[in-house]
Amino acid sequence: MRIGVTGGTGFTGGALVRQLLQDGYDVVCLARDAARLPEEARANAIVGTTDQAGIAERFVEGVDSVIHVAAMFRDVGTTDEFERINVGMTKTLLDAAEKAGVKRFVYISTMGVHGSVPYVPADENAPFSPQDDYQRTKLKAEKMCRARGEEGNIEVAIVRPCAIYGPGDLRMLKMFKMIRSGTFFIAGKFDAYFHPVFIDDLVQGITLAATKPEAKGETFVIGSAKYHKLRDYVNTAADVLGAKHPWINLPWQPMMALAWVSEKLGLIFRFNPPLYRRRLKFFKHDRAFDISKARRVLGYQPQVDIEEGFRRTIDWYREENLLPPR
Repeated sequence: MRIGVTGGTGFTGGALVRQLLQDGYDVVCLARDAARLPEEARANAIVGTTDQAGIAERFVEGVDSVIHVAAMFRDVGTTDEFERINVGMTKTLLDAAEKAGVKRFVYISTMGVHGSVPYVPADENAPFSPQDDYQRTKLKAEKMCRARGEEGNIEVAIVRPCAIYGPGDLRMLKMFKMIRSGTFFIAGKFDAYFHPVFIDDLVQGITLAATKPEAKGETFVIGSAKYHKLRDYVNTAADVLGAKHPWINLPWQPMMALAWVSEKLGLIFRFNPPLYRRRLKFFKHDRAFDISKARRVLGYQPQVDIEEGFRRTIDWYREENLLPPR
């Protein structure tokens, strides 16, 4: 089976590509820079982006399933840029895949399309409430893909990952550094529910969505077996680090105002802001899900709890000299 993967130079896409190759799949990657792909995937790489003439068509040639991971995520960008990349490039790729006779298109969305869920645990049918341009454009692309699948010319499956972490991910490094140094702050009451997913478990879920016949036309939230109160989540990270539990508590509204200023300055001066409103909402909004649909339909079985996941992640940070030894 030949599987095409976008976003293979990133954390999620790279882990997915390595596991697919290890499992014996024929993998072709679409990437701006083949040198940043896992070494074993470089020979089959198509170099370019889907907005370049002919690139999408070359990428999907002879492919059975496309897994579209690539997206504009935390980068500084305007609404138009998020729209162009997360919606426009998805449409270009979907058009090419359908025309080439690709059997299945797996779109990697985000649990963020639900915003703060109205009940815990929520599921795939929870109301949509995207909070920013990233989440809004991911939802728009998700709806576009689903509608195309309903036309019957290409199978579509949607995957909404929970909060992804694991070895190779640098997004959580700042949290671990701040917990270790005693400078991690809590905004608000810190009693929201949070649902992580270890990278290996997410890769399992995505692979099943790309290969299981039962995934056709379905949407799946992929998360760990358990969700947690944020305080417990962060305290577990502190325990694995051998650090004290965070205690600094800052008021919610002033921090949100500061994040707004940070985002505006980042947009004007083209830098990634140190503080995002979306990240602050991490402390206040419930994001926890029932993953029984993925278990039932796909046979998905998450293996890694947060203690083991944090241990593996922290060990990797230390091996890479990103965190000092104990």
